[in-house]
Amino acid sequence: MAQEFFINSQELEDKIRQLLPSQGGQGAGFDLSATTQIVPIIDLTESAEGSNVRADLQTALSQTSVTEFRIINASNTTIVNNTGYYRIFGNYSDSGTGFGFFELTDGVTAKKILQFNGFTANAVEVPFDFNIFLKAGDSLIASAGANGLLEGCSRQLADVDGNLTSP
Repeated sequence: MAQEFFINSQELEDKIRQLLPSQGGQGAGFDLSATTQIVPIIDLTESAEGSNVRADLQTALSQTSVTEFRIINASNTTIVNNTGYYRIFGNYSDSGTGFGFFELTDGVTAKKILQFNGFTANAVEVPFDFNIFLKAGDSLIASAGANGLLEGCSRQLADVDGNLTSP
């Protein structure tokens, strides 16, 4: 037989009132209780949100979900300029004295978020894989010098509101 216990914690009661304003502090002072009875909980969140695909599967790559880029001997090439969350991945290589970089810009101010520089006469290869967020007016720009090569793909992970994009 299950037993019921009342919980008298001001901190927990305050949090419940904050999250559930309809509780409003009304009642006999016992807003919270616990029981020894086991009550199964079924999480229907994904179905309620209209998605039955796990979040990690929604980040999978497909032939139609990625956009390739290859930048050599070019400056300020726009990789992505649509709003949302994106994964950028690929490889930077050079013959030893090249350079390459990625920067975020709002059209006025640009901020480098990743930069590659060749310092020796030896060939260099460096993988990259990072996520970005672009709001309206923002762009991801990339550049590679004469001896540098940026190759990779972009893939939208979610729209500007955080709704996941299926592949």
